[in-house]
Amino acid sequence: MLLRKTSPTDLQFKVFAARVPDAAAIRTPIVYATAMMAADTPPTADLHPWQVWLGGLASLILTIGMARFAYTPMLPVMQMDAGLSIPGGGWLATANYVGYMAGALLVARIENPVWRHRLYGWGLWLAVIGTVGMALSNHVLWWALVRFLGGLAGAAGMLLGTGLVMNWLIKTGQRAELGLHFMGIGAGVVVSALAAAWFSAQAWTWQARWEGFGAIALLCAVVAWHWRPPVPDTAASGSATAPSPRYWFWPMMLAYFCSGVGFVVSATYTVAIVEAVPTLAGLGAWAWLVTGLAAAPSVYLWDRIARRAGELPALIAAYTGQIASVVLPAVSDHWIAALLAAALFGGTAIGIVSMTLAFVGKRSPKNPGKAMAQLTLGYGAAQIIGPALTAYAVAASGSYHSALWMTAVVLGLGVVSLVRLRQTGHAQNA
Repeated sequence: MLLRKTSPTDLQFKVFAARVPDAAAIRTPIVYATAMMAADTPPTADLHPWQVWLGGLASLILTIGMARFAYTPMLPVMQMDAGLSIPGGGWLATANYVGYMAGALLVARIENPVWRHRLYGWGLWLAVIGTVGMALSNHVLWWALVRFLGGLAGAAGMLLGTGLVMNWLIKTGQRAELGLHFMGIGAGVVVSALAAAWFSAQAWTWQARWEGFGAIALLCAVVAWHWRPPVPDTAASGSATAPSPRYWFWPMMLAYFCSGVGFVVSATYTVAIVEAVPTLAGLGAWAWLVTGLAAAPSVYLWDRIARRAGELPALIAAYTGQIASVVLPAVSDHWIAALLAAALFGGTAIGIVSMTLAFVGKRSPKNPGKAMAQLTLGYGAAQIIGPALTAYAVAASGSYHSALWMTAVVLGLGVVSLVRLRQTGHAQNA
């Protein structure tokens, strides 16, 4: 009854004053998120560039770092303390990616800029609900539902949010690069890793850890909500430069699918792969931290590489690094190999996402979010297939090695597709 009489602003501050674990730590973020979704207030007018950048950064920490990546360090904990099986862990990851796929399908059909903007805002608060909601039950079907909602939120942050940022960059005459924006993914990994390590040091239960992630999610949602990019100007976007011929679409779709397989296997199982080696027990959280520390600056560096070497050569180089990141733990159980693999994964995977979406956005200036969503359908399909297949391969073989080699082969096919695209692109340009 008290929560119903409390204003959303009061709830915003009370969530951090609540002692975790406490029932209020679960209820308060959900109540506040629901209230803000219903309010649907317009964004702040005349934002400064640093506000747009920080708002986008917070949105990716929220929708990807918390709603998706917090599951990675939590997977071994839930398998040990909550009775989650190995196949069940894979299916929960798949549920998240099914939600992401559903969100991508929805975004790909939305033309109205007002609705794109509105759904982005709702996605921010859905990410809060999808994070803290994991603590409400220990039933696998409930977890699957909540992970699905988190996937929807991830699509909102990655596609709608990134599209809004790209539109704002084009409209304001700034360089149409997304490296600074996508630093939020690496930052999300770092935040989730540090939070998981601190929760572990405090010996919190698995429910309390999800509540802690929910508190972080709420803070990020407040920042992202207040500094959303404005609703795109329909007239202005409609007069943008016409998109280039889409000879690139299907080769890029295939390559992005292959990258999605590599991304989802590493993003889901990095901690579990390390912890499965007896001599590396306790190193999983550190490997995940290294992943985030490598990812955060790498997207900016890949922007500069693409600027000098070209978009496709930079992407080919990044794919090659991602292949190395999955081969290393397959050939060596040494701690140096584990940490180097984590650094290579973090240093390439997010850069691939950033460069690919920037490649698409620059060629579809009228509605970059829709074009990104169309390409992401292949990436989403890979993320649906990858976790479940990996889980069953591990359960059948007792090792992650077969799944890692399979992933390396798939990534190799992605490199082939990019090489063919580069040749075709030069022919088309000629």
